Parts: sequence; structure tokens; C-alpha cells
Amino acid sequence: MNLIEIIKTIFLGIVEGITEWLPISSTGHMILVDEFIHMNITPEFKEMFLVVIQLGAILSVVVLYFSKLFPFAIDRGIHIDKEKFSMWFKIIVATIPAAIVGVLFEDEMNQYFNNYQTVAIMLILFGILFIVVENRNKNKIPKVDSIAEITYNTAFLIGIWQLIAAVFPGTSRSGATIIGALLLGVSRTVATEFTFFLAIPAMFGASLLKLLKFGFAFTTSELVILLVGMITAFIVSILAIKFLMGYIKKNDFKPFGWYRIILGVVVLVYFFIIR
Repeated sequence: MNLIEIIKTIFLGIVEGITEWLPISSTGHMILVDEFIHMNITPEFKEMFLVVIQLGAILSVVVLYFSKLFPFAIDRGIHIDKEKFSMWFKIIVATIPAAIVGVLFEDEMNQYFNNYQTVAIMLILFGILFIVVENRNKNKIPKVDSIAEITYNTAFLIGIWQLIAAVFPGTSRSGATIIGALLLGVSRTVATEFTFFLAIPAMFGASLLKLLKFGFAFTTSELVILLVGMITAFIVSILAIKFLMGYIKKNDFKPFGWYRIILGVVVLVYFFIIR
């Protein structure tokens, strides 16, 4: 383990921390980063690392939103917070579609869709969707202005959008669920927060599957790389989440849509012409 590998790991953690929460596709960025930053690790560890690094990002949501996530009220003893329990049940309902398909068809999805063509197409397609949806919703009053107002049916439909992201890399899990929620009449702030919360079981489950598949026999250097990547992703994720929540209170998602379109074109040009 040398300093260069640590610097590479920190850079990957920064990219993960930013792109996991902004609706711009962490996969699309990681594909480009991987073209220029080659880490001295095995392919098996790399495949696991790029997923498990998300655990650092998950922890940032738990830390920032602990008061909204902890389903117990501590007031002269521990009491169940029914509203928060209801929220968690909705999160579980929304997680089911992607969880079932991910467990049953992970290898097939990686075989057929884990390529730069799919990533570029989905970057562009969902970039256009962001612009179209925001133009459609302009001057409309949201029907749902709090997570408590999200019904189980709405949660399930948002989960279907998350399923699209699970199948097609480049879609962006946060981007797909935010678009789905906006189309269902959920406000930007609530859609984004629900997307953050929905990431907890989705990303934890994906990380656990990768860890079990890889095993726990890490070398010292692999363990250092994993921890550095997770810690970096955690710190950067806190900053990225705070930025996004502050941004959408006064702005829409169209700039992210244009960014996705540009990135998708860059991916296509790079792999078709330059590489």
C-alpha cells in the first residue's frame, strides 16, 4: 500500500459521495473515472469495493436524518412513533421490486446492461425526462407535501422507478425515484428526502450481497482501501446532501438534466471516437 493508491481511493470516495445523492448517476461517473484511474487491486475486490463504498454514503443519511428515521420516541420511557414506523413500512414496500429483481437476476443484468452504451443512453434519456417533468410541473402545486402523506400505493410506484435504476446502469437511483415521485405529485423536497431514506435498505442490501459474494478474507491493503473509501464517501455525502436540500428549496432539477445529457454525450464520444 502506497500513498498513490490512497489518493486514488480518496478521489473515488469523493466521486461516490457527490454522485450518489445528486441525480447524475454515480455509475456513469465511475465508468469515466475508471478509464483514467487504475487501482492496483484485483477485479473481484474492485467489483465489491465500488458497491460497498456506498455504506459510507448510507451512514451520512442516518447521521443527518436520525431524528426523522429513529422509530421510537424517548419521553419518560421508550414509545413507538407510529408515524415513523409507517414511513419505514412504506420504504420497505418501495424497496420490494428492486430487491426481488436484484437478487434473482443480478448476473443477467450485469451481463446485458452493464456497459457504457446503456449508461450513456440512460444518462441522456433521464436527463431529458428531468427537463420535461420540471416543465410539466411548472406552477403546479404538489399534492404531497410531507412523507406522512405518501400512500403505500405511491411508495410502491416510486419503488418501480427505483427498479428501472437497478436494471439499467446510468439511470441513477436517486434520479429515477425523484422523477417518479415528481410525476406522482410529490414536492421536490419530500421526493428528495424519501429518496435518501429509500437508499438505506437498497444500498445496504446491495452492499451485503457483494460482501457475502466476495467473502471477508481481506488483505491489509484491501481493508485500508475499503475503509478510506467509505470514510471519504461519508464526509463528502454529508456536504452533497446539505447542498442538494438547500438548492432544491429555491431551484428545480433542470440543470441536473442538462448535465446528464452532456455527460451522456461525453461518454458516447469518448468510447466511440477517442478510446
